[in-house]
Amino acid sequence: MTADKFSKPLAWLLLAAIIFVTVSPIGLRPHTVTSVNIDRALAYMVVGLAFAVAYPKHWMTVALLLIAGAVFIEYLQYLSPTRHARLHDAAVKAVGATVGVAIGSLFNRVRAAKANAS
Repeated sequence: MTADKFSKPLAWLLLAAIIFVTVSPIGLRPHTVTSVNIDRALAYMVVGLAFAVAYPKHWMTVALLLIAGAVFIEYLQYLSPTRHARLHDAAVKAVGATVGVAIGSLFNRVRAAKANAS
């Protein structure tokens, strides 16, 4: 399937973008119309969804690694003098990743059920 061919590179590209935005100077952070917490949660939700679709048999590992990654990436902000790491921010990111993985897992189950029904 063509979508499967692009799901892994897309997931890793999205994660790289999150790392860049999180660690780069504050002036490079994109500005949106939503609150910063919603931005964080949505970004990690999309990454969680992408990784769950890319690695459907490893959704639990994906969830655990994204949660740990959210904490680690938040901690990396100590490397930038214009950024600050906060446990609350890491928690928001972890919740977003978990929701994304759950949605991705549900998507995978529905897709598998449709494939088996055909």
